[in-house]
Amino acid sequence: MEEPVEDYKSPFNFEQGVNTSYLYLSPKESFTPPGSPVPPLRGTQRPDFIQEVGEEAVDAAPCSPCTVLTEQEQAELHSELQKVEEEIQTLSQVLAAKEKQVAEIKRKLGITPLNELKQNLSKGWHDVTTSTAYKKTSETLSQVGQKATTAFSSVGTAITRKLEDVSIRSIQHSASMPVMR
Repeated sequence: MEEPVEDYKSPFNFEQGVNTSYLYLSPKESFTPPGSPVPPLRGTQRPDFIQEVGEEAVDAAPCSPCTVLTEQEQAELHSELQKVEEEIQTLSQVLAAKEKQVAEIKRKLGITPLNELKQNLSKGWHDVTTSTAYKKTSETLSQVGQKATTAFSSVGTAITRKLEDVSIRSIQHSASMPVMR
């Protein structure tokens, strides 16, 4: 009976977070602190905006400008929209400041991106080598290697015996032949 297959586990630790300094690629002018991966808001649109779960349902709902909203309700919604966008901008700036603070602390501790990469690769390799799949594969390859060694040894022994047999016959044949002069 087969053993259950171990669930795949990523060799990377995503609980530590993502080093966002690798994500900031925009050369455009930004009003957020340096090193921030989030560009500022531009009007009511965010070019880097990614929909979150549930938003597609709102976007898919038919929306027409003639929905029954009073001018007061529209004004309140516009006001609320503006407040939420301002909150998003503030949170983006706070996040950028925290990311800068983390980068500075890491710099003081001597933690470089290369060291982090080495550490992640080491941990990933450790996770791979301790996985059930790796152990089973390693065991199988070891057994195959042992069997191949045994097989080559048997072939080598057989060839040696055959060569010994041939050389003994050759010596016997030479001894039985009269010397020619």
